[in-house]
Amino acid sequence: MDIQEKITKLRKEIELNSYLYYVEDNPKIEDYEYDKLFSELEKLENEYPELITPDSPTQRVGGISEKFEAVPHRIRLYSLENSNDEAELKKWYERVMKDLNPGAQISLFGGSHKTESDIQLACEYKIDGLAVALTYKDGKFTQGLTRGDGFIGEDITNNLKTIKSIPLKLFEPVDVEVRGEIYMPKSSFESLNKKQEELGQKTFANPRNAAAGSIRQLDPKITAERDLSIWVYAGIFEGKDAPKSHSATIKRLKELGFKTNKISVVKGINGAIKCIKKIDEVRKTLDFATDGVVIKVDDIQSQNELGFTSRVPKWATAYKFPPEAVWTDLLKVDFQVGRTGVITPVAILKPISLAGSVVSRASLYNFDEVKRLDIMEGDRVLVKKAAEIIPKVLKAEKTDASKPFSMPDNCPCCHTKLIEKENEVGLWCPNKDCSDILKGKIEYFVSKYAMDIEGFGESIIAQLIDKGMVKTWADLYELSLLDFMKLDLIKEKSGTNLVNALENSKNCKLNKFINALGIRLVGKESADILCRYFKNIDEIKKASLEDLNAIEGIGDKMAKNIYEYFHNEENIAIIEKGLELGIKPENAYTISDNLKLKGKSFVITGTLNEFSRDKAQEILKSLGAKTPSSVSRNTDYVIAGENPGSKLDKAKSLGITVLSEEEFKKMVED
Repeated sequence: MDIQEKITKLRKEIELNSYLYYVEDNPKIEDYEYDKLFSELEKLENEYPELITPDSPTQRVGGISEKFEAVPHRIRLYSLENSNDEAELKKWYERVMKDLNPGAQISLFGGSHKTESDIQLACEYKIDGLAVALTYKDGKFTQGLTRGDGFIGEDITNNLKTIKSIPLKLFEPVDVEVRGEIYMPKSSFESLNKKQEELGQKTFANPRNAAAGSIRQLDPKITAERDLSIWVYAGIFEGKDAPKSHSATIKRLKELGFKTNKISVVKGINGAIKCIKKIDEVRKTLDFATDGVVIKVDDIQSQNELGFTSRVPKWATAYKFPPEAVWTDLLKVDFQVGRTGVITPVAILKPISLAGSVVSRASLYNFDEVKRLDIMEGDRVLVKKAAEIIPKVLKAEKTDASKPFSMPDNCPCCHTKLIEKENEVGLWCPNKDCSDILKGKIEYFVSKYAMDIEGFGESIIAQLIDKGMVKTWADLYELSLLDFMKLDLIKEKSGTNLVNALENSKNCKLNKFINALGIRLVGKESADILCRYFKNIDEIKKASLEDLNAIEGIGDKMAKNIYEYFHNEENIAIIEKGLELGIKPENAYTISDNLKLKGKSFVITGTLNEFSRDKAQEILKSLGAKTPSSVSRNTDYVIAGENPGSKLDKAKSLGITVLSEEEFKKMVED
């Protein structure tokens, strides 16, 4: 046997045993035997480096990255609609049934529902992890991206290669893109936190945070030490041999060597509800965190007919289990000031363990909520985590120790006299130089969904403001390495990283920059909407209140806030300073000067050959058109691709103009 054959044989043997151990959980050889095979392969590859290939088991740990490259997803990763109880779940199913059976009278609440019309649904664990997209060419793992914002992710290929349940080479040489959820087993999480404590390092709050921190390490060797795993929950196959159902897709992925999500196919919504109850009974015994059940229409042709909204697939929903709630003592009501100046009451609690972390504080949101709950210091309170993250007080019960607390007269930070605003709930700090307000604004500016500037934690921001080095976000861009080295615990290397992070953030997307400004009521979605209507900051500055009010998705209050923000001389001066210091916001949306489709409504059905549905919608929006997901009397055009669904029939029945892909192409080219 020559060297090449020996290496190939060793790789196949290692790959098979890795699959049996990490995917099937059914090892066939002892660990020392596996290690012996691996050592033999390493030895041969060291002797014959020209025979090393990227998919070799020895190549799971790559070199250190300076940063992760942003890469567009070939196919968008959508969010999921949530159903928080059986009633919401039934409403989702009713919408699905009506869309697949136009004209039928279907109601799960009125008694006219017929079980024989039920459709097959696939139910699977909703894994509490991080979504990733993995690309395979000829059966070889070529790229792995984080979910990011669904359109653009970060290239973490080297880190993903360290996860042994992700195959570097499939059992067959196929092209496929798979979607999966990276997670840390509960047992591994406990071991990691124990190790962190022994080293005197910060522990992680829950397995999801631990997985998130591990997968984005610049050094893949650190990721490799963290014992991450994956559940694969979707695969995108193309061509005539593509599976016809979601369950068949999962089966096919398992055949190729993936560790696939647990799946049950049931009939109708009643079958799904039974499945949810079974999963709820066993979920706490599992070695991975699951916060719900994902329910999908199993048939892929039906999925294509149902399509997507601008944010979620209409053929899937996530049933969320009710969050764990625990009783504890409310020791004191404290107050804090946020970035907008609003004063928020905070419950200081006797520490409790809740949903995987220790909780000692919970937001009371506003003073109306305090009145509604009749909160007093000394109460027994029921606490849960909203969205499994933010502790929230659900209700309060009086005890012998209960006593009223005093409302604050002055800001808890700067002691300025608080004010009440007309038509607003609560108390406000009017001091624009209040350090807590400034800290909140800067923390928001550098956050992930804003400018996404790495390294600027609360401690660094607090020092910059307390030392008077930063008064606005624009001041960040004037800081030098020497400035950063004046801060506690900042050495030359970490200071250089902060300087580089600021420099890298200058080439940013316009929507993220607008979001980072922290305009009241304007978030990520609203910033996206503004970017579809305005080319740049100058155009937004020139927009009248009437212009802003006319934009679909921008309400009256939001329009007023945007208008006032861009007509405030101080805000404009800060923006101009930031631009002079090198910030270059680029609009990701292509906007036509002549919005000749403004106000027109287009619905797309079927598969287009030259455009993804997202791309076609982006083109239409850039020309001023609306792109709802369903056909109504207000629809102006339906674009029909291959295998159109019931939307085409409805369009014809309503007399709506139907365009072929070629006619659509000609329309936008003209």
